Amino acid sequence: MNSEELKSLQAPLKEKYREQPQSAIITLKAQGKIGEGVSCKVETGKALVAAGLHPATGGTGLLACSGDLLLEALVACAGVTLNAVATSLGIEIKDAVVKAEGDIDFRGTLGVSKEALVGFKTIRLYFFLDTNATQEQLATLLKLTERYCVVYQTINRGTAIETSIQTIV
Repeated sequence: MNSEELKSLQAPLKEKYREQPQSAIITLKAQGKIGEGVSCKVETGKALVAAGLHPATGGTGLLACSGDLLLEALVACAGVTLNAVATSLGIEIKDAVVKAEGDIDFRGTLGVSKEALVGFKTIRLYFFLDTNATQEQLATLLKLTERYCVVYQTINRGTAIETSIQTIV
């Protein structure tokens, strides 16, 4: 897809969202079902993912770790966003690899230490590009990728989460 094709595809959506701001608010959903042992089967748009405990918390390593899934979502979103921004700006990317890594102190999630936070302490996101773009273009590409990546912005700014619990009959 080139810049004009992308703009042509998105133009009617942008116009609709300008004229009808409420139409731009879409609720994305995810659902999982508790599985055998300590696991949860999550329905994705394309497959069923079985998530379980990370080996550092007693898991076997045979099931997907939720922390890994979070990093994978970040990589997917950042990769798609980078590609869309590059396309929109007319920056040719011959090849690219996006990597994310994060540090977790598992003492927190296991309740070993109240001082150890539960969750990632730090996440690092890397882009390795095969491109002839200038340093100025790369800086713009990074800035706009950060600005428009949904998962990056959600993690970076911290989003309020509402929870509830109900019994089923």
